[in-house]
Amino acid sequence: MFQRNAILLLHDWKTRPNRKPLIIRGARQVGKTTLVNEFAKEFDTYLHLNLEKSADNELFDKNDTVEDILTSIYLLQNKRKINGSVLLFIDEIQNSARAVALLRYFYEELPHIYVIAAGSLLESLMDRHINFPVGRVEYLALRPCSFSEFLGAVGETELKKAIESISLPSSIHGKAMKLFNEYVLVGGMPEAVAFYAQTKDLVSLNSIYETLITGYRDDSEKYALNPSSEHVIRHILTYGWQYAGQRIKFEKFANSNYKSREMGEALRTSEKALLLELSYPTTSALAPIQPDLKKSPKLLWLDTGLVNYSAGLQKELFGIKDISESWKGKIAEHIVAQELLSLSAKVSEKRYFWVREAKNSQAEIDFIFQYGGQLIPIEVKSGNCSTLKSLHSFMESSTQDIAIRFWNNPVTNDLITLPSGKKYTLHNLPVYYAGQLTAFLKKQKLEIY
Repeated sequence: MFQRNAILLLHDWKTRPNRKPLIIRGARQVGKTTLVNEFAKEFDTYLHLNLEKSADNELFDKNDTVEDILTSIYLLQNKRKINGSVLLFIDEIQNSARAVALLRYFYEELPHIYVIAAGSLLESLMDRHINFPVGRVEYLALRPCSFSEFLGAVGETELKKAIESISLPSSIHGKAMKLFNEYVLVGGMPEAVAFYAQTKDLVSLNSIYETLITGYRDDSEKYALNPSSEHVIRHILTYGWQYAGQRIKFEKFANSNYKSREMGEALRTSEKALLLELSYPTTSALAPIQPDLKKSPKLLWLDTGLVNYSAGLQKELFGIKDISESWKGKIAEHIVAQELLSLSAKVSEKRYFWVREAKNSQAEIDFIFQYGGQLIPIEVKSGNCSTLKSLHSFMESSTQDIAIRFWNNPVTNDLITLPSGKKYTLHNLPVYYAGQLTAFLKKQKLEIY
């Protein structure tokens, strides 16, 4: 196994005096249970419940107080109470509405017990069949592995440190790009990363991808709103991968006969399960970001490795030197989007882009990143500055003076003068720094307001 960066967030949660029960949210198979099992090594006592097991589930139905439940857990697991720290992990908590309701009492009556909960289908059931006690729990989003975590998994710990500190020598750029391209192919699903780290066998990963995608399709009946919605979700999970990174229309999506309303409902249900995201554009260069939900969104899937497999892109990507030239640059955009999402553990975190759709004047920026009170435009492409007309258009309306381009070359900076006379700095960063964007912006000492 390899260390996930989220374990540092668990350390922070553990040391906070106002700690509440923690709900780890994420799509199936992103490593929630494995993460908690690793974190549990820091505790004197680890109590692990799986509410898919009837004996564990019944503990919450047959006891009236959380004190009685805790005593019953010790007896069921044949563990003796000792002085020291105690972690209680309630896995598959969606199987017991009473367990969810009782979380508030662990917070109120047993604050010395560390409580974490998770569930494989939790996302799709929240607000429909499950309501967590408001103000009595907190949340942490766990997503597929970032490039930083991939480097740790394959044993490149020194390279990982250099990239995280944004101090990689240009002489090592080629090695970093080779490893990043491997990450683009493999993706970030923990099982795939762990297998590749051990075997370096790309071909055998296909059985892992197929199992994951089949599992997601089979789950559709569990989170679909009705039988009709189940069929639409299955269609999305079968044919929708090839639209990754592209703006989509709901009507007849993926060559279907489904109407906009039923397709939109199914896409939003899949989004709630954290399998994909509908990324909407903004039309303003000023904060805060205000997405225009009337415009067509980009489709972003939870993992680029799954996209490569499902869309049949592995052969095209294997050995490629510039991913921005593959699949019309959409895979490069998609992996950068995945890295940008890894910057936050907020469940509510979204990715946005910018458009100007005036008559005879179309412009689009790949991503917009809000940093404090400023919107930072991000382009993902190679080429010279003259090819960045949309970026120049955005900067004419912006109140700040830096922009980001992720490409396949080492770090450079361009001072650009716009027709209006305004100047801005374009920071050209290698794509392997996408997951370090916040750290890079801090280094620039950009004013936050």
